[in-house]
Amino acid sequence: MDEEIKKCVTLLKEGKVILYPTDTVWGIGCDATCEDAISRIYKIKQRNEKKSMIILLDSAQRLPMYVKRIPLIAWDLLSHVSRPTTFIYKSAYNLPQKLIHEDGTIAIRIVQNDFCKKLIRELGRPIISTSANIAGQPTPPTFDKINPQVINEMDYIVSQECSSSMEFKPSRLIKFLDDYNFTIIRS
Repeated sequence: MDEEIKKCVTLLKEGKVILYPTDTVWGIGCDATCEDAISRIYKIKQRNEKKSMIILLDSAQRLPMYVKRIPLIAWDLLSHVSRPTTFIYKSAYNLPQKLIHEDGTIAIRIVQNDFCKKLIRELGRPIISTSANIAGQPTPPTFDKINPQVINEMDYIVSQECSSSMEFKPSRLIKFLDDYNFTIIRS
């Protein structure tokens, strides 16, 4: 796994796009601070650029680097989630505008699997995580269900041996409304 992480970090720093296993489904990713790579992912997915994407962090302690004001309830929820959960925060910053929704929100998941944690830690920046499909098509539950058109657009594909997910479905999605309230968008 260490060799895969080194290779991915090098490629991500060069602005490349990778196909990699997350703590849910396989994802298309790049350095979340590289606008050119982000644009390329939108193009690969044929996705409207007004639809923001999820970013992954290795630790909740890094949230203040990308969210100006973290709701009080967020800390409680983050410490009690047992399955992959993406939270939508208001007041995103320090990220390319393309990633920030027009209402100022950003979707962030703190990853739980070793591969993603180590990759993000070594890169030192968040990475994009978007399902490995063309916009409007179903999310592929496993690697062998990924559209060959998507695979052919990747600069690098991480070894399937690095996949440890048992979920094989998108993460739960929760949006914070204020310091004490939230709504579940996808369960």
